[in-house]
Amino acid sequence: MTLNILPIVKKEFRQIARDIRALAILIFFPAFMLLLVGYALNFDVKHLKLAVYDEDRTARSRDLIAGMTQSEYFDYFVTLNSKDEIDAVLEGGSAHLVIVIPADFSHELDAGNEALIQVILDGSNSNSATAAAGYMTQAIQAYSSRIQTEWLEQRGKSLAFPIDLRPKLWYNPELKTAKYLVPGLFGLILMIATVISTSLSIVREKEMGTMEQLKTSPLRAEEIIIGKTIPYLIIALFSSTLVLILGWQLFDVSVRGNLFLLYSAILLFLIAGLGQGMLISSIAETQQVAYLMSVFSSLLPAFLLSGFIFPISSMPLALQVISNAMATKFFLSILRSVILKGVGFEAVWQQFLYMGMFTVVVLGISSLRLRRELSR
Repeated sequence: MTLNILPIVKKEFRQIARDIRALAILIFFPAFMLLLVGYALNFDVKHLKLAVYDEDRTARSRDLIAGMTQSEYFDYFVTLNSKDEIDAVLEGGSAHLVIVIPADFSHELDAGNEALIQVILDGSNSNSATAAAGYMTQAIQAYSSRIQTEWLEQRGKSLAFPIDLRPKLWYNPELKTAKYLVPGLFGLILMIATVISTSLSIVREKEMGTMEQLKTSPLRAEEIIIGKTIPYLIIALFSSTLVLILGWQLFDVSVRGNLFLLYSAILLFLIAGLGQGMLISSIAETQQVAYLMSVFSSLLPAFLLSGFIFPISSMPLALQVISNAMATKFFLSILRSVILKGVGFEAVWQQFLYMGMFTVVVLGISSLRLRRELSR
């Protein structure tokens, strides 16, 4: 069987070397996508433009604004002279939020009373507005605690909180979007690259007329599948290593877990993706159809139903069930657990089991369809 597979492997390597597009998809497309999406897709909301309508115009109000704009979350934009200008800056999109400080702000604080502040946010972008509201609440609470502490110290008292909350963030203490997205991008890109590249392999044989030679050869369907997938598997492993190195060097996403465990998951996932591509190529009659089928069966499900961006637990029950048929979902779970958390096999064995089942089913169906194709 090994002697039969070797010529197919050599032939496939030669075809890949001649086809620059296929070679680029396998090697450079994953790295290019990681760079493009890794830098472009960012959920960190920073440098929000802050407009100020300050009717108080005292040291107290200026101190409040200075404390907000010293952080990376708010950038001082403009001071408004009238309430009529609030609508203009928000409607025009020149400011993300406006803080309104009443004329009696400092007077109420000095008297130990509650001072009212109004914050008006542009809610057209719900993500930015939610983040801005949270940042503003934290900033005002910090300023309020400082004022309260100063007021009590002037009277010889101290401020004591009944609960001392000290949150500690694990795995991603800086809350960087890249550390969450890069492992997900890794799985998404590999799925697209492997499915697209292999989906064109058998279809290419059909269009070039060499499928008839395969039909008359003594090769079995399993030997053809293995011989055609080995070259893509080797190149995809090389591309995976390149993506891991780029993620480490450019986005500071280092592998905390066991590399052998990580590469075992990558290998199993690549085989699943290659099997899916072989299945598509056994169905499609032209490379254009194979390309469209591979994109729609890998890109959209991997992007929407894998937990790459949208949490699966918040999806409708029907979509949660459908997501279990996606190998990318379980692969991303393994990636984030091994890369970010450094877990061992005991924490991800179920995901390995599900990916293994997916791989066996896909390869089995591919083998059956290709056997029918060769027996015609």
